[in-house]
Amino acid sequence: MSNNVEKSLDTLLKGGHVIDPANNMDRKMDLGISQRKIAKVAEDIPVNEAKDVIDVSGHYVTPGIIDIHTHVYTFTSISGSYVLSVNSDAHLFSGGCTTTVDAGTAGWRDFPDFKERCIDRAGVRIFAFLNIASGGMVNSATEQNPREMNPKLTAAMAEAYPESIVGIKAAHYWTSQAWDTEHPPWASVEKAVEAGTLCNKPVMVDFWPRPPERPYPDLILKKLRPKDIHTHVFARQFPIVNKDGKVYEYMFQAKERGVIFDMGHGAGSFWFRNGVPAIKNGFVPDSISTDLHMGNINGPVVSMLRTMVKCLNMGMPIYEVIYRSTVTPAQEIGHPELGTLSVGSEADIAVLKRLEGEFWFTDCGRAKMMGKENLECKLTVRGGRIVYDPTGLSMPEWEKAPAPYWEIPNLQS
Repeated sequence: MSNNVEKSLDTLLKGGHVIDPANNMDRKMDLGISQRKIAKVAEDIPVNEAKDVIDVSGHYVTPGIIDIHTHVYTFTSISGSYVLSVNSDAHLFSGGCTTTVDAGTAGWRDFPDFKERCIDRAGVRIFAFLNIASGGMVNSATEQNPREMNPKLTAAMAEAYPESIVGIKAAHYWTSQAWDTEHPPWASVEKAVEAGTLCNKPVMVDFWPRPPERPYPDLILKKLRPKDIHTHVFARQFPIVNKDGKVYEYMFQAKERGVIFDMGHGAGSFWFRNGVPAIKNGFVPDSISTDLHMGNINGPVVSMLRTMVKCLNMGMPIYEVIYRSTVTPAQEIGHPELGTLSVGSEADIAVLKRLEGEFWFTDCGRAKMMGKENLECKLTVRGGRIVYDPTGLSMPEWEKAPAPYWEIPNLQS
């Protein structure tokens, strides 16, 4: 056999436990990468088929994680904004995240700038929910003004950038002020749904219920369409569970309608008092996400992986945690080709180490919970390229490094 045939794989991840819910896979398997694609998944791939072999024994190998709710539009000025976005490459790869969706930071006025300066230059794959408000969170005042919510212009922008815009976002509208003729209760939601209908895309809603004019059940049972997304489902303002800790029946009815519930942790939108009893009663978030921005990256959110681990310790099995961090968010944004290790798919991979011990986790109400499991990202691969390897999983020990390591550079000018 020729040497070229033997080295048909660029990289071989050897000996790991593959969790790939898209393919119902949950067992020890090897994974081969060639030309930035998944080339082979098998129980025992010979090491002589690969140019580079990485021993991932004792680790989980999963599809690259998808965080469906972040803020990564790092616009120049923050005047008038209450969101300071994160740099996607600097903060997401370390949690095994290879794909993210910016959730409404930009409206139609700023989206072209967002695409040029962030989406097109990032290593992380970035999609966007386009804010129904013209200025989005760049100019947050527009989120309070229905006259700045133009469904036709918003839908037109979504149709102009179909490769990037996956849906419409409504958020933060009229949470406490008195209703008036200029500010009807459902303006933001209704205009976002109208835009979503025009461009045939889902809507993600960040919502503050205000009964009797704007009750929560009406949002999920009447206003949202099937495949629309309610984010921040475990926030303190939502009547998810009753005084006995049982999930209200309308939550399950909304799921039966096809409404999607996203976790959207955020700085103030995840409370154990909602999440723990809900999961215990069989109501789990359809997708796990962070709402990550600079205001919560040092806590309580920290990262997508830490948010996933909270779900793990609240009772979701590891397979389901991976499923709701890969397969379901990919489906929600209309990109089912992502979140999988299928042969031929782009090689986006996370290698995770499962730890056992005593670990403490916090929610947005400054309460904590002890868990016995943790996950640590050891390696992230984006499009076949290693982008995160803090402990040198892919590297030799220095004493065994190849010849170029030992070369002394010529310092003469």
